[in-house]
Amino acid sequence: MADSRPVWRGHLRLALVGCPVALYAAHHERSNLHFHFINPSTGNRVRTVTRDAQTDVELDRRDLARGYEFEHDEYVLLDDADFEAARIDSSSTLRIEKFVDGDSIDPVYFDTSYYLAPDGDAGQDVYVVLRDAIRASKKVALSRVVISRRERAVAIMPAGRGLVAHTLYENRDITDPAALFSAVPAEKPDAEMIKLATQLIDRQSERFAPSDIEDRYEARLREVIAARLKGRGVKPPKGPARPDGRVVDLMAALKQSLGETKATKAKAARKRSAR
Repeated sequence: MADSRPVWRGHLRLALVGCPVALYAAHHERSNLHFHFINPSTGNRVRTVTRDAQTDVELDRRDLARGYEFEHDEYVLLDDADFEAARIDSSSTLRIEKFVDGDSIDPVYFDTSYYLAPDGDAGQDVYVVLRDAIRASKKVALSRVVISRRERAVAIMPAGRGLVAHTLYENRDITDPAALFSAVPAEKPDAEMIKLATQLIDRQSERFAPSDIEDRYEARLREVIAARLKGRGVKPPKGPARPDGRVVDLMAALKQSLGETKATKAKAARKRSAR
């Protein structure tokens, strides 16, 4: 694990049963490409400076305090003791409040993922019982936890030998899509077209693989950067032709797609058998 420090430590509790657990970030910063703002006339990096909005005095971020604006340009300052006084139960306890069907949670509500692991040797028997009970129920556990001074709802579900907690957006965080989809036809499409499209889906159905979500744009951008460092340009790759907006015969296109998919799968099977 890139960073084994927990972002939260406390207890997982279901009714009177509980065990010590810790939350670890499920994602880590990889060697992404990072860019800086550069002054092109000097080649120097541009520095971001923190200044007092009124006096224009430069300040060190370590000396700053947190303030809540209760009126325009009027702030109440809060220190660590104030934030400590606001602690609630979910600051230290992941109390399972209810269980729901996993498919009842719209995917747009899912935010950040955390590994929910045992914190030490104590209570591991309780941990595995809760894990396997949730798995057997085919349900998702809902709880709440305070992370970064904000209480978040979390969906807890089994993942291999452990548990994963996904923070959930609140309903007020979700944009209402009604206006975006208002022009989508309400009537059902032709049943034969649905059947053909379903066959196309079936023929292209495979197990998910991590390579399915690799960032191909970043890989290409690294090639561009490497070429620039060597003093030469890179020709853009030839991609598929863009749709020209013409109306197509959907039924014919679906049938053609099924034929191309069948041929592609047969070609791939021949390659595998030749190895």
